[in-house]
Amino acid sequence: MRLRGRTAAIAACALAVLAAGSAQAGAVADTRPVRPASAAGPLGDERLSDEERVSRWANAVLRATVHRQPSTSSPLAGRLRLQTEDGPLEVYLVLASRLDAAGRLWARVRLPGRPNGRTGWVLRDGLGDLHVVRTKLRVNRATLRATLYRDGRKVWSSPVGVGKPATPTPGGRFWIRTRLRNLGGGAIYGSLAFGTGAYSVLSDWPGGGVVGIHGTDEPALIPGRPSHGCVRVPNDRIRLLAGLMPIGTPVEII
Repeated sequence: MRLRGRTAAIAACALAVLAAGSAQAGAVADTRPVRPASAAGPLGDERLSDEERVSRWANAVLRATVHRQPSTSSPLAGRLRLQTEDGPLEVYLVLASRLDAAGRLWARVRLPGRPNGRTGWVLRDGLGDLHVVRTKLRVNRATLRATLYRDGRKVWSSPVGVGKPATPTPGGRFWIRTRLRNLGGGAIYGSLAFGTGAYSVLSDWPGGGVVGIHGTDEPALIPGRPSHGCVRVPNDRIRLLAGLMPIGTPVEII
């Protein structure tokens, strides 16, 4: 009975992950032209990341409150955190900026954590400098292949392993938050692992729940669906990826 109960709970969570991905996919897209990568001067009401060719990210410098809308009277969506579960500085993908009636500048950010796909607005001074990336990683769960693009051009590709049906890799738009070597102190994650802004139903990730993109000690299972939600990459391919994919890179899982 206990085993059946655990199986049912995992299945229910898996459905919730898939539903969250569907809801994210159905969100209204910002179709405004993105602020050019070379643009200087103060921010205004503008789109800062297209999550394709020009994207921006920042570390948190304050544990500032995040609101659902760019207003201090709007309901809370969370709070910025200074570090990830794994220790490095937390990274936020910054989607847009907006000036309110009082002249305060807000930034819309993607938020790590469950449920996947959340965004919120934080006063700009809660974030550090903006950094620009021109890369994007796409993980295709149907073809079991990941592809990295720079300026829209394919620069890297590899077969991958993704989540089992009961513990699926969630779909949606995420980003690279950390790059870690010797994660867990063993060979299970290979020599290199990237932590993303996605969270899975069940994860072996030491920090708990993070969907990682990492090497493996079981290369024969790639391509396939062997994981608890993480994306497994052959060790030689992820070492090559490390030199091509910077922190802050948007990740689209389809």
